Amino acid sequence: MPERIVPQAGQESVWDYPRPAILESTNKHIRIVCNGIVIAETQRAKRVLETSHPPCYYIPLADIQMEYLIETSRRTMCEWKGISQYYDIAIADRYIQNAAWRYAHPTPNFVDIQDSLSFYGSLMDACYVNDELITPQAGDFYGGWITSDIVGPFKGEAGTWGW
Repeated sequence: MPERIVPQAGQESVWDYPRPAILESTNKHIRIVCNGIVIAETQRAKRVLETSHPPCYYIPLADIQMEYLIETSRRTMCEWKGISQYYDIAIADRYIQNAAWRYAHPTPNFVDIQDSLSFYGSLMDACYVNDELITPQAGDFYGGWITSDIVGPFKGEAGTWGW
């Protein structure tokens, strides 16, 4: 197992997050830019916290420009949240496959995100939490967002699949 980074004042360690995962509300300002357009912006997001993972932010559908999103046939299963469905993004000449996902029929502990989407930060031009540009979680499987107030090490980095 990895050596936990000790958080400084005002920071959280992902190693203090629970397992199984939990959901919490946040009033942080979340903004997502894709192909030069702000496609999502809210202060009503939820975040999923799970041991070893930076938070995934879920944005209410009402705060997303849904005209750019296209539901796909891709589905995956999360042991905590249930079955997810994926969305492509099409803006002008840019098409991004499987850029966002949602749980339309989540498990009871995650029912508060059924009308929300989460986005892969690595596929967007920029994602911000309180005007801080996020660093996407490594790898193409996880969708967590790393900010200066979150410390790891994080699952998804090289050599972490066995954690």
